[in-house]
Amino acid sequence: MSWKPWYRRLHWQVATALVLGVITGLVGGEAAAGQLGWLGTLFVRLLRMIVVPLVFASIVSGVVSAGGGSAMGRLFTKTLGYYLLTSLLAIVTGLVIVNVIRPGVGASFEGVASGTLPDLATPDSPLDLVLDIVPENVVAAAASGDMLALIFFSIVLGAAITTLPEAPRQRLVDLFDAVFQVMMRLTQGVIVFLPLGVFALITRLVGESGLQSFSALGLYMVTILVSLSVHLFVTLPLVLILLGRISPRVHFANMFDALMMAFSTSSSAATLPLTMDNVERKVGVSNRVSSFVLPLGATVNMDGTALYECAGVIFITQALGVDLGFGQQMLVVFTALLASIGAAAIPSAGLVMIFIILGALNLRGPEVDLVVAALVAVDRPLDMCRTAVNVFSDSCGAAIIARSEGESNVDVSPR
Repeated sequence: MSWKPWYRRLHWQVATALVLGVITGLVGGEAAAGQLGWLGTLFVRLLRMIVVPLVFASIVSGVVSAGGGSAMGRLFTKTLGYYLLTSLLAIVTGLVIVNVIRPGVGASFEGVASGTLPDLATPDSPLDLVLDIVPENVVAAAASGDMLALIFFSIVLGAAITTLPEAPRQRLVDLFDAVFQVMMRLTQGVIVFLPLGVFALITRLVGESGLQSFSALGLYMVTILVSLSVHLFVTLPLVLILLGRISPRVHFANMFDALMMAFSTSSSAATLPLTMDNVERKVGVSNRVSSFVLPLGATVNMDGTALYECAGVIFITQALGVDLGFGQQMLVVFTALLASIGAAAIPSAGLVMIFIILGALNLRGPEVDLVVAALVAVDRPLDMCRTAVNVFSDSCGAAIIARSEGESNVDVSPR
């Protein structure tokens, strides 16, 4: 990499934009949010415009390059194993810390404004989640942003291509590889405007809501942030070291841009193009691995969301005076894992999925709704943090799996 002064490096530009956004939002208030917010919306729309064709082309290309058969099965097994491992570690972290701090005991919700939950359909059971994976109409799935269904179709299409005779197979391989390359080139063009997008998004957030905290939920926020920090700065670095022999410091440096984007947008899906760019261009993971692991991770691997759902449900039960036994808390762990897989990669999806876990505990009624509504008031900053954790876990998985596949150029130095 050619040497650049610090002010021309993208990660410093993004960090500067973040600070300037906070200052502009505090000084300009709602006026600044109204005048600059549209720039953030435009930037996110540009990223979302890329997501569907990028995911489709990258997964098909990745499956074909993996060769199908045993190689594809090995890659899928490693990916699924990593996702289950880190999600369970995240859930256990949240469970332990929320039981130690006990933020719900004696909590008062007086004066905390309630919010409106996002309109999001949720699966009623694990069987519904499995059925939803298979699309009735793949075009409709792509148009509606049903990423799990799109990923399933992309995998089976790629596997089918590997069974074709040499001539038609090579033509399709070249086609999908070309589409993927042009989508990555388009992604890099959009990334040029990343500092401006982060500045506008943070200005709007701070200008509309300020930095005020809610004393009634202060300990709850601290509990969630401590839990997320432990998973981000302790658990995942240990996983990087033990499973991948990778330096966490180098990996953090190479993923900084994507982490800031995830923090700003609260959406793993919107961040996916930048995540893939960072993982391939900076971390050094091959397209064969990244194109399979990352789109799947942005859809089903939600460490931060799983942790939040578990800790949030325990907080709610503490606030309601419900004492959960060991068996019930294990039910929370299991249901949180399934709910995190089914959570959409959009802002505040994890908050909606909490209702699935509460339903499994047979906790329903106006008192429960009141507490969940109170959580909406402080959800946005927590959502920003858990999305960054989600994206970082995905990138760690791609790096670890690439190392296990014999790739030696992964995170050798900050790039």
